[in-house]
Amino acid sequence: MAKHIHSDQRYVTGLVNNDTVIINEIYKRCAGKIKSWIVFNNGSEDDAADVFQEALMDVYRQAKYKSLELTCPFEPYILLICKRKWLNEIKKRSILPVTNQEEDLLHIGEDTFANADELENQEAQSKLFFNAFEKLGERCKEIISWSMKGEAQEKVAEALGVTYGYLRKKKSECMASLIKMVQSNKTEE
Repeated sequence: MAKHIHSDQRYVTGLVNNDTVIINEIYKRCAGKIKSWIVFNNGSEDDAADVFQEALMDVYRQAKYKSLELTCPFEPYILLICKRKWLNEIKKRSILPVTNQEEDLLHIGEDTFANADELENQEAQSKLFFNAFEKLGERCKEIISWSMKGEAQEKVAEALGVTYGYLRKKKSECMASLIKMVQSNKTEE
């Protein structure tokens, strides 16, 4: 089956070509959401900037050396990469004692192809996620989309015109359905 390349591939091409207009558009569309999400999840604005920069570099390397072809919208794709990076960072920080910054210098020369392979794996998982997401009902899609923006649950409930309790219950049901679909798709492959 031929892959359907998403029209957002222009963002990937823009990154590779160092197209300032496209890169600015990526920042305008995504940086605020990523910052909100990371700050909401115990990070700082500097952490958010670092994670976003790393994610863009991963996409750049994946496109340049591995011919990344986007089959889903760019924004959720980059958000997913940033969320994974931040969750990994939280894990690292909670295991490693806080030391001076010299230790961080050891990680600078990490193999970029290992990162590219990891990104390819993330892309496959992302594809499973988006395929399952598309099969959800409209209300579930709406609730999950709002929730992924990093808004406070109370604000999301208000925006959707539902009670906070209903939103939490419905979000939980929707996420359970989504996870179930993703897992059943994994076993089919």
